[in-house]
Amino acid sequence: MARRDWRTLDETDVRVRPGKGTRPRSKRRPAHADASSAMVTGVDRGRWTCAVDHEPDRVVTAMRARELGRTPIVVGDTVGLVGDVSGKADTLARIVRVDERSSVLRRTADDTDPYERVVVANAQQLLIVTALADPPPRTGFIDRCLVACYAGGLQPVLCLTKADLAGPEDLLAQYADLDVPAIVTRHDEDSSELIECLRDRVSALVGHSGVGKSTLVNRLVPDAHLATGVVSAVGKGRHTSVSAVALPLPQGGWVVDTPGIRSFGLAHVTADDIVLSFPEFAAAAEECPSGCGHLGPPEDPDCALDEVVKSGAAGEGRLESLRRLLSSRAGIES
Repeated sequence: MARRDWRTLDETDVRVRPGKGTRPRSKRRPAHADASSAMVTGVDRGRWTCAVDHEPDRVVTAMRARELGRTPIVVGDTVGLVGDVSGKADTLARIVRVDERSSVLRRTADDTDPYERVVVANAQQLLIVTALADPPPRTGFIDRCLVACYAGGLQPVLCLTKADLAGPEDLLAQYADLDVPAIVTRHDEDSSELIECLRDRVSALVGHSGVGKSTLVNRLVPDAHLATGVVSAVGKGRHTSVSAVALPLPQGGWVVDTPGIRSFGLAHVTADDIVLSFPEFAAAAEECPSGCGHLGPPEDPDCALDEVVKSGAAGEGRLESLRRLLSSRAGIES
């Protein structure tokens, strides 16, 4: 500034840089329209492994952008990446966007735990892996997984292992009225039916430890190298998967291996969430009294679902199966 007479200066001529604490900040954030789309395949201590454009050969490591705050990001999420997405060693991209989820598999630690744990996002189907023997099948666990599928928008599939030790007929008969697809496997044979079921789809696997889930994954994805658990003397398996991970299938698609779990809490699921997955009963459920659990007498004597069966619009076995799932959600042993 040229030298001026101080007597001609006023406050507009004084330039004061605001301090950091008073400096105005814009709430506008970049749109990141050029962000690369990617699928989250693994999570480890504040770092996310992502497959750019869902391609297994383009894997990058990313961190969560500051503007996302504590936005949860789980395996299966579709995210937007900026920064270095080359995947070279010692590079790090940033996750700047989490797209809306098409499905969510949630669980709680137990039925009284208010904290929901998202196991996997955007999976199209859930394979409920159950051994036919050693350890014996637990229908209560299967029922709870079915409830989580119906509430989260996933297609359930029963995957019955160890068919060389016991037959599947009795177990399949219990779920005949639910029209749940089922695949029967054995440890000494490859299953072409299972491979075809998984082709070009994102599929999550869930099951108790020791039921053969990791053995299945190792057979489907030879490069997975997952530890195979040994069933203990009391019939409970040893946990071999410690966190969810998405693995690419040779024939196309992804399989998400989830940690072996001993309980599947459903505190986040309401009775109406389950009934909505049974179209023939959904309209009648709206006529039920407020707070109806749809269990029928004596718990819910005024439940309207029985009228659907009496009218012939649905079979009695279908209603019994629905109420078995509702009882499982409510923690009532059937």
